[in-house]
Amino acid sequence: MSQTSLATTSQLDDPAAVRHPDAAPSPTADPLTFGVGARITAAVMAADYVDVLTRALAATPTGDLVVVTGDVSTYVGGAEDDLLRYVTDLGAALAATGHHVTLVVHLSRGCPGEVVCALPGGAGPRVVAPPTTDRTGAWAAAEWALYPLADGVGAGVGPAAGAAAASDQQPDHMRDIEAAIAHARDLGTFRGSEHFVTRLEGDLADVLATAFAGWLLAGRTVQHVTSHLTVSINSPSHAARDGEPSIAPTSARAGDAA
Repeated sequence: MSQTSLATTSQLDDPAAVRHPDAAPSPTADPLTFGVGARITAAVMAADYVDVLTRALAATPTGDLVVVTGDVSTYVGGAEDDLLRYVTDLGAALAATGHHVTLVVHLSRGCPGEVVCALPGGAGPRVVAPPTTDRTGAWAAAEWALYPLADGVGAGVGPAAGAAAASDQQPDHMRDIEAAIAHARDLGTFRGSEHFVTRLEGDLADVLATAFAGWLLAGRTVQHVTSHLTVSINSPSHAARDGEPSIAPTSARAGDAA
């Protein structure tokens, strides 16, 4: 049963509007206009999973988020900090049941198919500071991938992108991916990278905040950035750990996806 998707963005002042008062607001000023959002699917390993999911969703405030539930996943759109808060609260509510839970989170911002604009070269990028949230007390392990969808070394849009195109440079997606992995190391949630993903471990809030931070930091220079995160909570394989998981990745090298 699919349960949640979300998205978010904090409101930013629009420099273009200040310079040109009569100009239409930049698409980056509004999270929904810029296509900031996520899709989330929650799976509960319990016979009464429908009741468990229904109760957790009812206990998770939506605030100003737009929530549309479907049979595969649920879309949620709003501001980045609200998005992190919602996913964290939902995960914490499910973790409190004691059941083994898996959350699949797909984040996206700046998708050309979502952004409503007529600007040369696209819209953005949109700069938002990575949000934080309170720890939950629930331990989680996750596999995370980050995809900066830029066509040039400089960025996906704007003057830097034009310069990159003019010089015919090759895309450098690993620039932002490696920076995101380094940030995860600094946060203490990084455990290793192998087979297209990076493993994160720690408090559920810290794991989610790490993925959000990489997503938003890449978005400072790239218009369209997506990220995929699969989170495991209360797994039987976690029960044997004593400060460390019972199952650990075999490699600690940086892979080709954050």
